[in-house]
Amino acid sequence: MVAPAPAVAIEPATAADVGEIWTLQRAAYVTEAQGYGDPYIAPLTETAAQIRAALGGGPLLKAVAGRRIVGAVRGRSTGPTFLVNRLAVAPDRQGEGIGRALLLAIEAHARAAYPDLEAFALFTGHSSDGNLRLYRRLGYTETSRERVAEHLTFVHLRKPAREPVR
Repeated sequence: MVAPAPAVAIEPATAADVGEIWTLQRAAYVTEAQGYGDPYIAPLTETAAQIRAALGGGPLLKAVAGRRIVGAVRGRSTGPTFLVNRLAVAPDRQGEGIGRALLLAIEAHARAAYPDLEAFALFTGHSSDGNLRLYRRLGYTETSRERVAEHLTFVHLRKPAREPVR
C-alpha cells in the first residue's frame, strides 16, 4: 500500500529557500528541455544568485510538503500587468494540483498587493501541452506567439485580473 502524499502549504519563500528552489526548478524543467531538444532553456541556465535577486523584484511563493519544497512560482508587476513566471513542480509531485494551487495563490497575492492590477500574463513553449491545458482551464487565453528559435515558439497568454477565481 502506498502512503498518501503529504498535504501542501503555499507560503512566501525566503532567501534561505533559494538553493532548494534552484534545485527544484532544474529538476522540474528537465522534461521541458528534453521535449524541445534544448538543454539551455532559461530555467535551466538561471543561477541561484539570479533567483535570489528575483526575490527583490516581486513575490516568490513555495509549495511545502512536510519539510520539502515541492513547487514554486514567482512574478512581478509591470504596472497594470503582473507577469507570472517560473512555475515549477517537483517531477514526482506533478499531476496533484500543486501547479494550479501555486498559480491561484500568486494571482491572489498579486491582486492584494497591486490594487490597480488589470491582467496576468505568462508564456510557455508551444509543445508544452500540459502547461497550456492548465493555463486555459484557469482562464488564460492566447494573445500571441513568438518564435524564439527554430525549435521553440513561445505562446503568450493573458487573463483579466478581476476575473472570478475558478
